[in-house]
Amino acid sequence: MENLIEFKQFGKLLSEVSGKVIRKYFRQDFVIESKEDESPVTIADKTAEEKMREIIMRNYPEHGIIGEEFGNYNEDAEYKWVLDPIDGTKSFVCGTVTFGTLIALLKNGEPIMGIINQPILNEFLIGDNETALLNDQKVNVRECNNISDAYLMTTDHLNIEKYQDLAKFEEVMRKVKLYRQWGDCYGYYLVATGYADVMIDPIMSPWDSLAVIPVIKGAGGIITDYQGKDPVKGESIIAGVSGIHSEIIKSLN
Repeated sequence: MENLIEFKQFGKLLSEVSGKVIRKYFRQDFVIESKEDESPVTIADKTAEEKMREIIMRNYPEHGIIGEEFGNYNEDAEYKWVLDPIDGTKSFVCGTVTFGTLIALLKNGEPIMGIINQPILNEFLIGDNETALLNDQKVNVRECNNISDAYLMTTDHLNIEKYQDLAKFEEVMRKVKLYRQWGDCYGYYLVATGYADVMIDPIMSPWDSLAVIPVIKGAGGIITDYQGKDPVKGESIIAGVSGIHSEIIKSLN
């Protein structure tokens, strides 16, 4: 695709710049604020997004931006960058590494590139719907054809109860081999790199979901919303391997 190599290089630059900010504040003392929905936000979130927005507007002033912390810019643009500077702020403030920076590039509303960057572990995962690379090495989802062999991840068990059918989820949870709440973007990283088989989020915002779509698809996985429909238009995500995805969807619904 035209300009995709250039955009991938630019996405790496955004990850490096945001990562430098995030490392500065990781496991340090800082003020934790609460947004309207009571979710936490820190100076690291805000500064990292500000830096990325500045670079985008300087290099691609005709592009649009959708950001978690500072809203939308140039919304009618053909190309739009979707930014979540710290996906998993609760994990970040607890000093764990199950968080990351999410960057997506949309063309006419469809994600053509996605990045999951873990700046503490120096893990840069990028996908373009056809391939996925972790630090320049190709990665793929692993094979799993039975729910009883699957490793299942989610971000927060309480969100399942709040937004979906908890009883059906727990039926699936009891069938799998291993269940952990290693979530946020890192759960999708684990699926894409072959360390987990299913990642479920019952509620998602665009800055949470759009970047992981090209990554999961590029790694050979399946990604839909909770009902098995288009994840771009959905408000939830189920990502995993093809061998059990349809059975998971059926069981949850």
